Amino acid sequence: MSTPTADLAAAGVSIWLDDLSRTRINSGNIAELIATRNVTGVTTNPTIFANAITNANDTSYDAQVTELAASGATAEEAVFAATTQDVAAALDVFRPVWEASNHVDGRVSIEVSPDLAHDTEGTVASAKQLWAKIDRPNLLVKIPATKAGLPAIAEAIGAGISVNVTLIFSLERYEEVIDAYLTGLETAKAAGIDLSGIHSVASFFVSRVDTETDKRLTAIGTDAANALKSKAGLANARLAYELFEKKFADARAQELLAAGANLQRPLWASTGVKDPELPDTLYVTELVAAGVVNTMPEKTLEATFDHGVVTGDTITGGYAEAHEVFAGLAEVGIDFADVTQVLEDEGVAKFIDSWHDLLATVEEGLKAQR
Repeated sequence: MSTPTADLAAAGVSIWLDDLSRTRINSGNIAELIATRNVTGVTTNPTIFANAITNANDTSYDAQVTELAASGATAEEAVFAATTQDVAAALDVFRPVWEASNHVDGRVSIEVSPDLAHDTEGTVASAKQLWAKIDRPNLLVKIPATKAGLPAIAEAIGAGISVNVTLIFSLERYEEVIDAYLTGLETAKAAGIDLSGIHSVASFFVSRVDTETDKRLTAIGTDAANALKSKAGLANARLAYELFEKKFADARAQELLAAGANLQRPLWASTGVKDPELPDTLYVTELVAAGVVNTMPEKTLEATFDHGVVTGDTITGGYAEAHEVFAGLAEVGIDFADVTQVLEDEGVAKFIDSWHDLLATVEEGLKAQR
């Protein structure tokens, strides 16, 4: 049966759900989305886990919290136990997808503690701990693309850990992320690690770019500025794909690919449309190209399945127009380097806040059982 999500898959786009909970797993919802919506992976973050574990209508964590309280676990230990259990279970559900896709898809991500966003050594240690605990070949460990995260990404890849690099907003940082991936592969190769078993995606955020840029364009208020609204997010993502094509075509990357390495696929994150004036599938149907991943909140997934119009590749023919958008932004006075730095700082801060809210809620739950 041809559906918009099936059409996306046929165009080479991997569809991942940006949500996870124990109830989704235990109820069979994840398996149903695989079968009916062409979903081939899941991404998580501290906010998603906070929403799942603190949901008053979800009792699926109660027994484990009681058991952890009896064992004297701290809030950090309890969160680690609950989230790694969920991700391991989801990875098992996706195992057939992983096998059928030649180990490309069927992926589930789990993030290192957001408190480590500016701590390289702590990030590496956390990545290794998560990789060892969950012990599934289709896992991706999420590491933020902060300055401290870049060497951690290289070290984790070099140790044979598959990584989802998150919170990428600028082309400059994205190029550094690709370089970190290649450095890690070179380290792994020198250590005799099989490169074919190492996978990575680079999560490039989309809608948040429009939200921040459009706020600044509104403040400028000229006709030229207003004409550029809701264009920066797509232009930025399209130029990221152009950079992806360029970097993985050069000699350094080609040598690693010839040795068995995998492409680090671009992943479109933050694809839920926040402006009600825009089409609700904008950041899906306008970012179609072979080899990309689009991770969607369920609302966007269902909108795409219901009425998304997939017309094939909507990225590679738009490079010239995307460059024109950025020239126009510069002309009206948008400092895009500042836009992306603000977004990175806010992204890290939001995940830290969600993480601390989660720890506080779990601490309350543990105390109530003691």
